[in-house]
Formats: sequence, C-alpha cells, structure tokens
Amino acid sequence: MATGGGKKSVLKFDSEDDVAVALAKYTADLSAKFIGSKNSFTVVLSGGSLIDTMRKLVEAPYKESVDWSKWRIFWVDERVVPLDNPDSNYLLAFNGFLSKVPIPSENIYAINDKKTPEAAADDYEARLRQLVESEILPLSPTGFPKFDLMLLGMGPDGHVASLFPNRPQRHEKERWVTFITDSPKPPPSRITFTFPVINSASENAMVITGVELANMVNIALGDGVPPGGVPPPCTEVSAEDELTWFLDKDSASKLS
Repeated sequence: MATGGGKKSVLKFDSEDDVAVALAKYTADLSAKFIGSKNSFTVVLSGGSLIDTMRKLVEAPYKESVDWSKWRIFWVDERVVPLDNPDSNYLLAFNGFLSKVPIPSENIYAINDKKTPEAAADDYEARLRQLVESEILPLSPTGFPKFDLMLLGMGPDGHVASLFPNRPQRHEKERWVTFITDSPKPPPSRITFTFPVINSASENAMVITGVELANMVNIALGDGVPPGGVPPPCTEVSAEDELTWFLDKDSASKLS
C-alpha cells in the first residue's frame, strides 16, 4: 500500500541515452533546490543499471553545476557481501559514480560489511536514527526518515530495492531497515529499506530501461495483469511530493 500522497509523472524518452541526460538534469536541479533550501541533499541509490544511467551527471555541464560537498549518499538496499566484492552495490556506485565526484567520505553511508544480515540491518537503521536525532535527516509526517531523493530501479518480477514478490519484507510497516537471507535473486543475503521509508522520500525516481522490463511497466502503469492477480512491489512505490518514472522507448513499448 502506497503511503505517500504526492503526484506521479511518467516521462518517456526515445533512448536510454536520452533517459540518462534527463536524469542528470532532474538530479542536478533537485540538488540545487534542496541545497538552496536546507543546505544539504540526501540521495538514496539502488544498484543495477541505474548507476550506469547516472553517468551524465558526472559529465559537463552537470558535474560542475552541483555542490557535491553538500551531498549525503545512502543505499536503499545492499547485498551483504564485502564492500570490495563485485556484487556490492557500494562498489558499483563507487566505480561508476562516487569516485568521480568530491563527496566527502564521511557523507557516504555504506553498510557495515562485517556483520550478519540482521545485525547489518540493525546497524544501518541505528545510524539513520542517529542522523534524525542530530537533525541531519528530518522525519516525515508518518514518523519515518525523509530523504530528498531516492533513485530506484525495478526487476522483471517487479521487485524494488530488495522487496520481492512472495517475500514478507515487502509488508514490513514498522522497521526502517530490514534484512533478507533467501533473496530469489543472488546473492541471497541483503538489507533493504522498507516501503514506509521509501514512500516517505520527498522525490522518488523509478529509472527503467530495456525491453525486458516492458511487461512489468505495463502492469505498473498500464493495463497489464499481474501474475496470479497479486500486484507486484513496484506498484506500491509513491513519494511525499512526486514520483517520476523515467522510461526509454523499449521499457514503455507495451504501454498504450
């Protein structure tokens, strides 16, 4: 069940490259807006193809227009593997994005990769609560941390973050961060933000490219019928202010 009460926009582009350009402008504009209003910009990343689609943000003219010193980076989900493991979302973001911009290292919140999945989730939630207590992160009206922007992807099964169909984590309503040890997509152990936290963000962007996601896009936004009649997790995403879907021609190919 979506909890945010904001608007929803669906943007369609001719190519993945056009999506990358539009995403860079969107993110740079939000960075300027939030830094101008509160002197910081809290950004939550997912893994997968999203990081590559962010590539234009670290190129001219956007790279020079952003005050990177005011950014704080978090992960909506993370595989519980060493941070230098190829499966790590942190490593993916570092190689593709973070190593190219001067975000202070203390503003980058990777998981503690020495802990078990349950302990890593507890630790990440405790760190978020410390940021709330320090007034670095505000609380939403629903009592969950309110990030400025989450950049999200989606799987062919409709999963978002590590909230999968047929797994109980998608229904968690109390915790901020939870864990999974039987992910249907390897690796099996992960931590993930819960939907109340995702939907408390000011802005959420669903960045979806590729024909393999067209069926699920049609289920989420069109007239597609979900498998077994159960709506997939991607249909639960909302935002406090606005949810924006960024689609290329391939991913939008089954929408009318």
